[in-house]
Amino acid sequence: MKTADFDFQLPEELIAQTPLERRDASRLLTLDKTTGAVAHHHFFDLPKFLRPGDCLVLNDSRVLPARLIGHRPTGGACEVLLLVDKGGGLWECLVRPGRKLKPGSQVIFGNGQLTATIEAELEDGKRAVRFHYQGIFLEILEQLGKMPLPPYIKAELEDQERYQTVYSKVAGSAAAPTAGLHFTPELLEQVREVGVKVCCVTLHVGLGTFRPVKAEDISGHEMHSEFCMISQKTADVINQTKQNGGRVICVGTTSCRTIESFAAEDGAMTERSGWTNIFIYPGYRFKVLDALITNFHLPQSTLIMLVSALAGREHVLAAYEEAVREKYRFFSFGDAMFIS
Repeated sequence: MKTADFDFQLPEELIAQTPLERRDASRLLTLDKTTGAVAHHHFFDLPKFLRPGDCLVLNDSRVLPARLIGHRPTGGACEVLLLVDKGGGLWECLVRPGRKLKPGSQVIFGNGQLTATIEAELEDGKRAVRFHYQGIFLEILEQLGKMPLPPYIKAELEDQERYQTVYSKVAGSAAAPTAGLHFTPELLEQVREVGVKVCCVTLHVGLGTFRPVKAEDISGHEMHSEFCMISQKTADVINQTKQNGGRVICVGTTSCRTIESFAAEDGAMTERSGWTNIFIYPGYRFKVLDALITNFHLPQSTLIMLVSALAGREHVLAAYEEAVREKYRFFSFGDAMFIS
């Protein structure tokens, strides 16, 4: 299949720049993956579409405030974006201005409670950066760092917690698992009251999630790797759900990619952790996933390809055209779909 097969026209004004005041007030488009039928609801209606015996799989990764604004000893401003923790204070990062931040360069953040040395140049313009500090790095990061919002969001975020899910727990993502942004603690409680089990996996979202597919043929695209984990407790819930005839419903493409990466060919799950670069596109046979809650994705992205693998390209693009007509809000702070 061609990358161009997954294109659609999106008016720029439909790209949501700020979150709604109430998380679950966003709209919810339901899509029947078999018939292509769509209907319009609100996210707080979600429990109506769930059944006793289903399980909901959440990604509990927490976004690091990974954008650090600092200056060089000469006074020049610079920016460092944390990507991958290599251990011992060493991180793989993106830096600006790259031409000024060569190996050996020093960077100062805040009043000097955090400093860094550029140790090496890596592929794709990245840098190996060594941080120097006293105390706990994550606490310093919470104090000095900013949220690394996606490139299509131009507005500043007033409340940084609005780019976190209410169930985020394990720090490590460079971007939010945005399908989960619609949930409130109250809505999750309503889901449990329906008789739905709620369990968590962890996938630390990388900035590669925003990387465009440049290959003309989608099979030529190389996916970025992301670290993910599934506990034995979650594996047991998923296995029991399948055995009892319930549906495994993933919240977000990240939860989907985690369970599909670690499932055996027969769909059985066990406790696992490791890196995944799974690329799901039409023709893929899902081993575990039955239904998906997801936001509206960028044209020609790996995410719209994953959704098309589940519901069919024609159904997905028709649903997206309907969403554009109905002026749904798109991308990270936008509305949601439930594909069942």
